[in-house]
Amino acid sequence: MAKITFITSENESITVESNSGSVMELAVQHNVKGIDGDCGGVCSCATCHVHVAPEHFEKVGEASEIEKDMLELDDNVSDYSRLCCQMEVSEALDGAVFHVAK
Repeated sequence: MAKITFITSENESITVESNSGSVMELAVQHNVKGIDGDCGGVCSCATCHVHVAPEHFEKVGEASEIEKDMLELDDNVSDYSRLCCQMEVSEALDGAVFHVAK
């Protein structure tokens, strides 16, 4: 079971737990404001853009090339940007913190 915390652009902290699925699905299921997942998780919209807390970035690893291409279209990209539709929930993500991008 992984416990994951989302911080919205309004500084609301939402901590949820799961064993599987994508991080985007988890956020949508828990109504995390700012995570829309309009494309359903196929890496074609960037409406699930998050900034991984730097101390947790090793837990998620680098974005794939297709994910990086999608992120290039977003104005708020940082070195810690990821699309949460491309991250699978696992024990490795336990304790991770994701800041929802604006």
